[in-house]
Amino acid sequence: MTSLIIIGIYLAILLFLGLASSRLFRGTSLDYMLASHSIGPFLLLMSLFGTTMTSFSLVGSTGKSYAEGIGVYGLMASSSALLHPLCFFIIGLKVWQLGKDHGFSTQIEYFKARLDSQRIGWVLFPVLVGFVIPYVLIGILGAGSTISAVTRGLFPEAFVSSGGSIPPWLGSLVICGVVLTYVFFGGMRGTAWANAFQTTVFMALGVITFFILVKGIGGKEGFLESLQAASNAVSPEKLSREKMPHHLYFAFLLVPFSIGMFPHIFQHWLTARNASAFKLSIVVHPIFVMIVWAPCVLIGTWASAAAVGIPEKLPSAAILGFLVSKHSGEVLSGLLTAGILAAIMSSLDSQFLCLGTMFTRDVLGRRDGDEKQSIFYARLFVVAIVVVCYVLALLASTAKNVSVFNLGIWCFSGFAALFPVIAAALYWRGLTKCGTYASIITTAVAWLLMLRAADWGNNHHYSFQGQDPIVTLVAASAIVLVAVSLMTRRPSESTLAKFFPE
Repeated sequence: MTSLIIIGIYLAILLFLGLASSRLFRGTSLDYMLASHSIGPFLLLMSLFGTTMTSFSLVGSTGKSYAEGIGVYGLMASSSALLHPLCFFIIGLKVWQLGKDHGFSTQIEYFKARLDSQRIGWVLFPVLVGFVIPYVLIGILGAGSTISAVTRGLFPEAFVSSGGSIPPWLGSLVICGVVLTYVFFGGMRGTAWANAFQTTVFMALGVITFFILVKGIGGKEGFLESLQAASNAVSPEKLSREKMPHHLYFAFLLVPFSIGMFPHIFQHWLTARNASAFKLSIVVHPIFVMIVWAPCVLIGTWASAAAVGIPEKLPSAAILGFLVSKHSGEVLSGLLTAGILAAIMSSLDSQFLCLGTMFTRDVLGRRDGDEKQSIFYARLFVVAIVVVCYVLALLASTAKNVSVFNLGIWCFSGFAALFPVIAAALYWRGLTKCGTYASIITTAVAWLLMLRAADWGNNHHYSFQGQDPIVTLVAASAIVLVAVSLMTRRPSESTLAKFFPE
């Protein structure tokens, strides 16, 4: 029970932070949704990094490298370390400046003004929500699987059907409840505080986890000896990228551009106090990516050795939790599990808050001045989206071969296909509302058809005409965007002058 008590204490601290931050709440929708643009360099760094390092990065990468080997690091981590800061610089800074000048709170508000189209939200909102929900499911599934794996055999009489462990549905329910509570009361400020705490926790405990699991998997007295023994036990093909074709690496270079259209990242950019607040994130983000991804990929690769003893039917999402439970004592197991949950929850909170903000501002049309009702509706939709996502996660957990990593890739593919839209809006005067509509609709329809053809993501090797789906999606989106924009009328010169001052 020690591990479970430590996890409970950790969750209680998060609740305290959320409730404490609510005491600084200024009672305005701007404060609830954007923390009154008061987030400085450190909190911005921790919020951006914590939000991007999800269950996909820890639980998903460990499970994927267990199956595919060390080449997984090259697929995602190395490109993300370089391209995420690039997006902060070329997209985030410009978005922040425009938000400051024109008072935007969401992506849709920006596109309405940029394209001079009040109806763009009715097309963009359902697409963004549709792409975000799989991203949310990643966190919920990862949290439930991790808690279940760590508490394996702890309750042999109470939870017989799950092998004596806390069932994933209950673990996911608790995590959703905690995140919902501090987002509900603390808003963006509570989310930023919680993200800073959680990012610190999962990075510090992640390093500790790595050293402990190296000793446990390698089985030697010294760290270096254990490191060598763990590597020697792995099959040679998993210590290289032999199983991964070159075209796959090219396709995955497109994945990090998805961050440019994440609505929750867009909202975090708008919270910055000033332009200088971005400097720390741009410089430090690549280092943080390496600190988090390298240990997870190595652990998953080493776990593939037969001597490690991973149960044959163990879901890939539960591998990291199983290793933590097996190779650490109760106290360390509780601390390390808290670190894993920290990474998961630091994304869920931003996603829930972002969806509530978009619903309030873009669907209901609530603006500053109707503060109490705006905050009420934002909170109401946050509760609704948590309930819906939790139910969907329960349904997804019953699917065979569900993979946190592959579910994440489908989500990122959709957002990456929308990257040409935000890039063109910021840097091309020739973008038209018809071109934007066509690009968004093409992306949504193609993504849905491909997802269906891939057995709703269960076919991990699906390709379209020999290409990874993300390549087709990005190409189709960009071609349609440019072609239709060249044939249709631009926004008025007065509108363009607001966004492209001479």
